[in-house]
Amino acid sequence: MRDQPHPSLRDLVLGRLAASGLAPATRELVAGLLPEVRTRSGGRAGPVYLRSISAAGWRGIGPAATLDLEPGPGLTVIAGRNGSGKSSFAEAAEIVLTGDNFRWQDRTQIWKQGWRNLHDHTAPQVSVQLCPDGGSVPLTVRRSWHGNGLEDSRTVVHRPGGSEQDPGEVIDAEDLTTYRPFLSYSELGAMINGRMSALHDALAQILGLDLLADADTEARARAKKLTDTVTGAGDLVRAVLAELSESDDPRAAEAAAALGGRQPDLDRLRALLKGRIATDGAELARLRRLAGLEGPDPREVADAVTRLREAAAVAEDARFGTAEDARQLIELLERALDHRRRHPRSADCPVCGGEGRLDEGWSTRARDQVERLQREAAEAQSARTGLAAAVRDVRDLVQPVPAWLHGDASPFASLWQDWAGCRDVTGPRELADRVERVAAAMADACRQLSEEAADRIAEQDGRWQPLALRLTECLRELERAEAARPLVKQIKDGRAWLRKVTDELREERLRPFADQSQTIWKLLCERSSVSLGSISLAGTANQRKVVLDASVDTIDAPAFGVMSQGELHSLALSLFLPRATHPDSPFGFLVIDDPVQSMDPEKVEGLARVLQLHSRSRQVVVFTHDTRLQQAIRQLRVPATIMQVSRQTDSVVRVTRTDDPVSLALGEARAVASDRNLPQDVADRVLPQMCRGALEAAYLEPARRRLRADGHSHDEVEARIGRTYKLTELAALAFYDSAMAPAEVLAAVAQDHGPWARVLIERCNAGAHQAPAASRAPLDLVRETERLARAVQHR
Repeated sequence: MRDQPHPSLRDLVLGRLAASGLAPATRELVAGLLPEVRTRSGGRAGPVYLRSISAAGWRGIGPAATLDLEPGPGLTVIAGRNGSGKSSFAEAAEIVLTGDNFRWQDRTQIWKQGWRNLHDHTAPQVSVQLCPDGGSVPLTVRRSWHGNGLEDSRTVVHRPGGSEQDPGEVIDAEDLTTYRPFLSYSELGAMINGRMSALHDALAQILGLDLLADADTEARARAKKLTDTVTGAGDLVRAVLAELSESDDPRAAEAAAALGGRQPDLDRLRALLKGRIATDGAELARLRRLAGLEGPDPREVADAVTRLREAAAVAEDARFGTAEDARQLIELLERALDHRRRHPRSADCPVCGGEGRLDEGWSTRARDQVERLQREAAEAQSARTGLAAAVRDVRDLVQPVPAWLHGDASPFASLWQDWAGCRDVTGPRELADRVERVAAAMADACRQLSEEAADRIAEQDGRWQPLALRLTECLRELERAEAARPLVKQIKDGRAWLRKVTDELREERLRPFADQSQTIWKLLCERSSVSLGSISLAGTANQRKVVLDASVDTIDAPAFGVMSQGELHSLALSLFLPRATHPDSPFGFLVIDDPVQSMDPEKVEGLARVLQLHSRSRQVVVFTHDTRLQQAIRQLRVPATIMQVSRQTDSVVRVTRTDDPVSLALGEARAVASDRNLPQDVADRVLPQMCRGALEAAYLEPARRRLRADGHSHDEVEARIGRTYKLTELAALAFYDSAMAPAEVLAAVAQDHGPWARVLIERCNAGAHQAPAASRAPLDLVRETERLARAVQHR
């Protein structure tokens, strides 16, 4: 709905951010606070004007009544006494477009009970006809009620041809809030008497800095969340330290040492929780060793002892004492047999001197004996080897006293010493008996001590486990706090920079607004001793306010404290109009209800000048019961259309057009022509000029419409009309070719209306330079002027 929207605020801020000198991480954070803003699309290239306001069964209006308006720049005054129904039109336009009326805001329910007309019992409805960009094809926005409640209504947009649209597709709700084109008397007072934060927000909104305000709000929320994380971690550490101090577990002491420093040692805490740090005290260490005890396996001991006893019995049967004799005898017999093989012919025994015979029989007997003795020696050796292995196996079951029991005088230590001493027993049977006896005692003692130690460890671990869970939670929060601290610093730096840029942009964008407010103030309060200075926005959060610099006779003073009620209303207008007429506003109209109250005559004249100023580029519709505004408009010759609203029996409301610019000019001309006391020479010179003014007013609107239809902007139209000094030039702009010469225009006028119209324009153009023809009476001149003016208006 905008012709030329402002450059993207985000792009502007990002450009400044790149040159800000902030750390890269901070710049990235700030950029992340400035999301892409979707440009709102609109279906119209120019401003929207009001063509009509209609109501039925609404407030003071019973049967359907319509207020027709000229859809384009200009001033329209809707006059009428109190209770005539004029404000009902203003409120109808407001509710159909905004869905609410300011007069009801923050009021009790009783204020809303009179919205339905008392005389007309048909379903209430209100509507406005809108002309986008001053075009000839209007849109109708209608709100109708289908229930008894004010909220039981539906609003639709009717396009030519019968199609319907949602109002949001035609009028942006955000625009209605930002550039609100309605100002009622109650709202006028609320701007000054209401909360300053609301006025601050209304002005701040039109500056288009919401993106920065939202970014700061988001940054503040993030900073609070991060700060809460850091603070919460500190609180949790203190609570956990208190819990650790009540535990006698050595791990609790280690955890307290990790947390108790100025900066918690997170690596130490992680290692503790993962069991990589030995925190056991002497007693806990001893319990863990006892819990890990494994005594002799009774079955294994029984098997080994049985094998030892069996091996000992076998060895005893093998007669270990004759084994050496058998070996030596075998060796002697083998030598004798060898001698017999070397001396086969000699049978005498070399040892016994011939008494024995080493003959063949002897050799046979000797060989049998050797074989028998070899078998006996082998069996004896096997028994001895088996016995040695059995002794070794039993001794291997016996473990030495562990180092952690050295110097221990406990019964268990003594028992283990007895167990270890089993290795020193030499006799196989004694060894078997002692191992069997001590192993049984060791197995029982180890099992009992292990179970007792395990129970005591479980008891300690049960007390430690909740602390371990708390420490895990504490570690997690400390890690989050550690990650949050640099972000808090980044956000702090980013917010400081954002505030600086916001202040700069606010000052840049508020300056034109303040200048315009001062201009309006000077027009409204030209002779006031109070001067309005600069306007600025200050404060944050609940301290938001508008700072108005004012002075009384050059002495600085608080604006609200020194201004009269009329001046306060003038101040409210000075603040409302720049907002409602902002270049970005899609609304080409202003609806102001009853702005004259509390104003003295001089301020009413100032108001007429202000309305004239803004009616050059806006459609200004003013509702008033005060006749002083109409008088000021006529006195100052302000171009305006004046309508009268009257309310008759049963809430029948009628709208009558009493004065348009043409009628006003013709009325004044007629008054001069009818004044018999006015000198004739003065009348002869003034009257043509007045009639020319009426014709100019008649040609002005069609000229504007034609230029707008040709695609010219409002500024271009006003500039083009402002360069038109001749009546023929204005007529050419309205209906003919602007390049036509005056004579060509007059010929075209004569062709359209008759030769008399050409003569009339020539006489009016001559003005004071020529006297009127003697045969033409003054009233005849006015009547011919009215005839041509009405023909032009209705063409």
